[in-house]
Amino acid sequence: MRMTMMQAAGNGTVSGYRSGGRSPIGIGGAVAVHALVIGAWLLIPKEMITQVISRPFETYAVPEDKAPPPDPVEQTTEQPIKTRQAEQTPTVTDPIVPLTQGDPIVTGKIDEGQGIDPGPTIVIRPIDPPHVPVLVDPTIDPRAMGTFQPEYPGAMIRQGMDGVVTVRVTISAEGRVTDIEKLSATDDSFWLATQRHALRKWRFRAATRDGVAVASVKVLTVRFTLTER
Repeated sequence: MRMTMMQAAGNGTVSGYRSGGRSPIGIGGAVAVHALVIGAWLLIPKEMITQVISRPFETYAVPEDKAPPPDPVEQTTEQPIKTRQAEQTPTVTDPIVPLTQGDPIVTGKIDEGQGIDPGPTIVIRPIDPPHVPVLVDPTIDPRAMGTFQPEYPGAMIRQGMDGVVTVRVTISAEGRVTDIEKLSATDDSFWLATQRHALRKWRFRAATRDGVAVASVKVLTVRFTLTER
């Protein structure tokens, strides 16, 4: 069934489905349309419709590079070293000289009781150790003990001051003071009083060396103290 449009004279356009015989004009139009489609397909360039079929890749084994042969090694031959043989010299032996026979050896015999005198016997005595001298320090003579204290300086008495004097005295072999040296003093008044008194009044028992009186040096301290009367 085909839908057709027909125009009738005086009746206008009539549309609808119509059955019956086919129109020659419609058949011709359909043929023309098909012919155009086929012609257009034929006119398409061949490159546009050609199907490209890729060929499969062919693989083959590549042989490995062979390593270059090693350089030839020069073979050196060692030449033997010629050694010089030592010349053999003939050995000469000294002739044997016969010994002349001398006087016969005489052996003596010592009778009993006879011999060499060894001489006197020497006795070595041990060496005595060096002698260490015996020293005895000087001491105050007991007979001068009562007059040993110097007089108190008057100026120090008026000031009510006590004092201490330390001196170094040189004592002769006779026990007398030959020199005096001040080591320390509270005041010079105490020192002067001690100096004068020591040179005039001090007496000592002299120092001894192996029992012999000798000169010596002694350090003494003198104290001055006020006492209430």
